[in-house]
Amino acid sequence: MSPNIALSFLPPAARTGEVIGEFSRLYEQQYAVALFNKVRFDIEGGGGPQPQLLHRKVPLENRSIFSGALFQFLEENNKWRNHFIFVPDSYTINYYDNKASHERGLHPKGNINCAGYKVLTSMDQYLELLNNSLPGVKAKVGNSPFLKCATQFPLILWHPYARHYYFCVVTEKEQQKWHAVFQDCVRHANDGLSEESQVQTPAFTDAVRLYRQAHGQYGTWEMMCGIPSQILANLVMETLLPELRDLISPRLKGKMHDRQRNWMLVCDAVYGLVVRQAQAQYEAVVQSCEARRPPLEASIRTDMDQIITSKEHVANKIKAVVLPKAEKLLTVSIQPYISSILEALMEPTSRGFSQVRDVFFRELVDLSKNTLNDATNEKVGEHMEKISMLAFHPVKMQSCYEKVEDLSLDGLQQRFDVSSPSVFVQRAQILMREQMDDAVYTFEQILHQSLEDQGPEGLCKNIQRCQDRVIKKFDYDSSTVRKRFFREALLQIFIPYMLKQLTPSLSPELPRFQELIFEDFSRFILVENIFEEVVLHSVMKDIMMAVKEAAVQRRHNLYRDSIVLTSSDPNLHLLGDNPAIDWAGEYGTGQEEVETGDSTGGAAQRRRRMKQVVSMIQLDGSPILESRLDIPMVDSIPEEGVEQPEEGVDQDTDAPSSPERVHQEPAKSRLNSLAHGLYKVSCVPQGC
Repeated sequence: MSPNIALSFLPPAARTGEVIGEFSRLYEQQYAVALFNKVRFDIEGGGGPQPQLLHRKVPLENRSIFSGALFQFLEENNKWRNHFIFVPDSYTINYYDNKASHERGLHPKGNINCAGYKVLTSMDQYLELLNNSLPGVKAKVGNSPFLKCATQFPLILWHPYARHYYFCVVTEKEQQKWHAVFQDCVRHANDGLSEESQVQTPAFTDAVRLYRQAHGQYGTWEMMCGIPSQILANLVMETLLPELRDLISPRLKGKMHDRQRNWMLVCDAVYGLVVRQAQAQYEAVVQSCEARRPPLEASIRTDMDQIITSKEHVANKIKAVVLPKAEKLLTVSIQPYISSILEALMEPTSRGFSQVRDVFFRELVDLSKNTLNDATNEKVGEHMEKISMLAFHPVKMQSCYEKVEDLSLDGLQQRFDVSSPSVFVQRAQILMREQMDDAVYTFEQILHQSLEDQGPEGLCKNIQRCQDRVIKKFDYDSSTVRKRFFREALLQIFIPYMLKQLTPSLSPELPRFQELIFEDFSRFILVENIFEEVVLHSVMKDIMMAVKEAAVQRRHNLYRDSIVLTSSDPNLHLLGDNPAIDWAGEYGTGQEEVETGDSTGGAAQRRRRMKQVVSMIQLDGSPILESRLDIPMVDSIPEEGVEQPEEGVDQDTDAPSSPERVHQEPAKSRLNSLAHGLYKVSCVPQGC
């Protein structure tokens, strides 16, 4: 059965319109609330612990993540081909017929946005997921579904709805490196929406969360990833896929492999159609809301005090009804589990941050050793050029990421409707990468200032002094970041459970509180939002106390809240305004710029000069795989311009991109969405 025939049996447009229509109604409501919270924060401000480390504003300027050659399976002709892969700072995987096509600036043969994907390294893993997607069509473990992998080292990108991608390499070492890079692409794409948009993003995430809650889905959601059109398409597919499966499955004919393949083609075709429809409808509702923004904002600024007073009055009335039931539920079903869940979160997360500290420390020790007998500017620039992008080197950071992957909530996931710990794992990994880059960037700035003042004389002592300062600041910031992460994670686990238990009995009583709100303010004060804020406040005290006790006991090197870093550098943050340091160029180790009058040629030259974190380019002239069975075996795939690593540790470093740093949420803003990740402790509204 072809995808086009399959689509004739089911109108995905109707289902998409139904879901997006309900979402749009919620979005318009939450847009006004988010706008009010944004304006309120602009007026009143907010605060919290100030970070000690500096933050790099544009980490991947003129840099790419990764490039190299590997075998890719082409479904159109059932052949394996040698393709050139290029990953820019956007973490999108672009693939070309060959390296020359990329260097000439041609469009890629295809690209992969990794949002929602899983990276698999064995056919058994793939078969297990594939079998679960279409009940009744099973393949035995050990058998490939419809292709025979060209080597014993596959890399498969699997998505529950979209097209799957199949790659393979010829050595286990290369498989590990590609796996680390692909995982970084997935991690970046899954990191939620940009919080620079302080109105559209909270309105979107809250609307998605409320939509799912209205349909009985209160727990974490793994598919809250990607751009808005992808997230909305995932929302549609949650409902549409079971209907599609029931309708299409009986019509699939032929051998098991053919049925599996046709089912994936149908899913991909439907998903692509839904994404396009969702994007058009979402853009329409956003434009409508943005057009009404100026008069809304003017009204908010005029009536801010009255709106706040009205909201506090309604909140007090709702508290009187909600708190007795919430506190009873808290005593019986929440408090006995707080400490055990907190420990389950703390143990692997703290190990991961400790590993970040160790990796950073070892790199600086290597820097001192390598410059001990050769403290020239060129040598310093050479090593600092590698260290500068340490946080974005997926292979070097892999040991840190692996620590937190041990996070397990066994025995608690079903009770609190936590579908998977992956939401917490990926969030912790992003925070680890941010902390590593902050530490590296701060060290860069301090060392660079020292070199300007003193030169290379006494370089090892300077490195040691800078290292000690940065490590102390890292410990302080690491404690602050982890405590915030623990609080947010506990909220994400407990709040959905409490809402699910309390909503059936309390929901019928909420509409009467709407009568207490002046009509002019009803767009900015929603009873449903206040109800959730009251529930959040009911459990917040216990969560804060649990994290505070862990800090007092010095468990996992957490600082007490009362501790302030006494050796803070008031002038250090002035360095954060300095331009990025070009170690290679400034210290004479960079390549010279190539002048060209041709704009196209200039672009190609710039692409060739882009520095990258991991370089794994296959040798030019390597045989292209024509058969899907016969694979040219190669002893190794060398890396360009990189010394051979010792003990299997990859040593090349140049530069990938960190996702935009998550801005601190307003102290008096709306509840951050459960749907895409974590309730922000710093965004708990006051006055409730």
